[in-house]
Amino acid sequence: MDVATEYVQLGLRFDRIEEGFVDAYTGDPALRGRVQDEPAPEPAALAYRARELLAELPSSGLPEARTSYLRAQLTALECSARKLAGHDVGFVDEVAAYFQVDIEQGSEQDYLAAHDEIAALLPGPGSLVQRYAAHRKGDECPPGLLEAVVLALSSALRDKVRADYGLPEGETVQYDVVTDKPWSGFNYYLGGYRSQVAINADLPHRLMQLPHLVAHESYPGHHTEHCRKERDLVERDRHLEHTIFLVNTPECLMAEGLADLGVPASVGDGWGRWAQEILADLGLRVDGELAERMADATAGLDRVRQDAALMLHDRGASADEVAVFLQHWLLVPEERARQMLRFLSHPLWRAYTSTYVEGYRLLSTWLAARPASQSVADRFVRLLDEPLIPAAIRAELAA
Repeated sequence: MDVATEYVQLGLRFDRIEEGFVDAYTGDPALRGRVQDEPAPEPAALAYRARELLAELPSSGLPEARTSYLRAQLTALECSARKLAGHDVGFVDEVAAYFQVDIEQGSEQDYLAAHDEIAALLPGPGSLVQRYAAHRKGDECPPGLLEAVVLALSSALRDKVRADYGLPEGETVQYDVVTDKPWSGFNYYLGGYRSQVAINADLPHRLMQLPHLVAHESYPGHHTEHCRKERDLVERDRHLEHTIFLVNTPECLMAEGLADLGVPASVGDGWGRWAQEILADLGLRVDGELAERMADATAGLDRVRQDAALMLHDRGASADEVAVFLQHWLLVPEERARQMLRFLSHPLWRAYTSTYVEGYRLLSTWLAARPASQSVADRFVRLLDEPLIPAAIRAELAA
């Protein structure tokens, strides 16, 4: 077998140790069946195989872009296997091996400045926590309308993405409302240009956050990326490494970063007014301009969740201490802080918060650094179509 096929086979074995490690698989069912019929894999053996494949890459005959991609992915898998085998890997080193980023503590001065901006947008009596809670409460989506709102936003975003980027014929997204999950939304890509998107209703969703959630999971986020890469990299170019999507690898940072850019890349400035008009058709009243300004203000708090992960996994803080930290800086009630902790504490997802924080920071900087003659769509489509890795994006920025 070639290195790409061996990589896919290795990735499938991880899912037998940690369910959910394979986020999506669209390859040959027979290959997956053969892996399922193997004896249960040992993590140490998976680490050894990852190192063997890394050593084979230089003589694989693959072009540099594919070699760089596979090297990054295999390096992450080797670290995951060592972790699963019980080796002690520091949290910062773990994140670096998975996602090609070096994380550090955020700045409390930045967080205080963000609080000042939020306070200026929400004048009136009461503490900032009280005013912010009232603002969020007023923005809650009625539970009975959640599905209707999601479908309306999805339809509008799909029209924009089809016009600006193009979608394969026959692509579809099915939305399901679920409960008892550590995340707010999840895309299950099924192959054949089909996705099942789960929206978690454990806690209320905010109306003006739903455009970002739908864009992230579907148009032009995860669903769009999966569809275009399946069509072009897999079906056209026969790059088998893209038949599998693996958690805790560099491709995750790229995918989450581009998905978090979904609204800027599809609607752009004025998205608040755009969403306001869609929601008005459903009898829902929101202040689109305020929502847009609030999103800009709260962006200054983007590293708080990563700081919480560092506290929990690098500095020995207790769950209670981390919950208090999240409540204080994110201005959220304990219930929401505890929901965040579920994600931060999950064995599979404990490092994953950095994909959102560092992914958005890296790719938004790269998108803004495009040449004056290049449109947002022309720049963003590269993220949808090319097997880019964080190191390659940083190299382009440095150049």
